[in-house]
Amino acid sequence: MQASLVPPQEFDTDAVLTLPNVLSFIRLLGVPLFTWLIISGHDVAAVTLLAGFGATDWVDGFLARRLKQRSPLGAKLDPVADRLYIIAAVVSLLVRDIVPLYFVIILVARDVMLALLVPALKRHGMVALPVNWVGKAGTLLLLLAFPLILLGADSSLDWRWAHWAGWVFGWLGAVAYWTAGFFYVRETVRLGRAPR
Repeated sequence: MQASLVPPQEFDTDAVLTLPNVLSFIRLLGVPLFTWLIISGHDVAAVTLLAGFGATDWVDGFLARRLKQRSPLGAKLDPVADRLYIIAAVVSLLVRDIVPLYFVIILVARDVMLALLVPALKRHGMVALPVNWVGKAGTLLLLLAFPLILLGADSSLDWRWAHWAGWVFGWLGAVAYWTAGFFYVRETVRLGRAPR
């Protein structure tokens, strides 16, 4: 019963030092630099860095499958890195007065809600549920939205098309982000009701 509630993840290794994991660690190390670039007004560099790290996100997944180096650590690092980039971007844009506070609260509240699920998941030997496709879509939309919103801002390049496209992606991403969050809550409740 429990296996039907949580899609099984396949791992090839328990090794920590794999090429995909090293790429994920490098992505994580880039979060402070990314944040500083936005806050200090180096917008094109920030967008370039985000694009580069977005590419490594795809590359590390490809390499993990190709080299048979899918690991439990790698499965945890990718979503953590994505969330950190989303939080770093939205908070940095708030500091620059480019996004409103309520948009930041909407996104951060969803992650707080997921953090509250951890004690229930730990009772079943988990710290998180596998990422679902709605969550992946929400993350992709938000990571597309923030560079466009940034470059469309008056204090940046003032590209009006980027401003409007960014906010369309941003609101679609927020809806998908929360929809995925409710799916995670539902699955956690089902997991709690399942016989052990």
